[in-house]
Amino acid sequence: MIAVFNSSPLIFLSKLDIINQVLGLFSEVAIPIYVRKEIFRKEDIVSDKLKDLVRSNNIVEIEAKNLRMVDALCRKLGRGESEAIVVAIERPADLVILDDHVARVEATRIGLNVKGTLGIIRRLMELGIVQYELDKLYRDLSEMKFRVKRGIFDEIFKVSI
Repeated sequence: MIAVFNSSPLIFLSKLDIINQVLGLFSEVAIPIYVRKEIFRKEDIVSDKLKDLVRSNNIVEIEAKNLRMVDALCRKLGRGESEAIVVAIERPADLVILDDHVARVEATRIGLNVKGTLGIIRRLMELGIVQYELDKLYRDLSEMKFRVKRGIFDEIFKVSI
């Protein structure tokens, strides 16, 4: 299964220290060139970890070719989200991993399968790869500036895992 990631899911999953487990869910994890630049702009533990993953070919960088479509999407979305959507179409990918609501709606409208950070965490929990006490997970994500209303969070994790 091929997945194309935008920057925020990679950042939050790295901060939770589960990025290696996430990579194990997919046969290929790809990021657009702009997403790499966005993440590497800030020198920190997350960018160091992701640099190692790119160097070791656990994450592949792909350049979006349809720049007209990227530019059209940029009218509504950020550059990273726009490139992730275009790369997911061009690859083609099984999933595009986005957190921004407008980007998720647009990707779904185009016909892509979409997951976000919470969907990936939920899948890891369903498979028994990671375990979380949900109140602690919500607090940890909130402290990392991950924005999600508690009701939406609870809805995603409502079925006991």
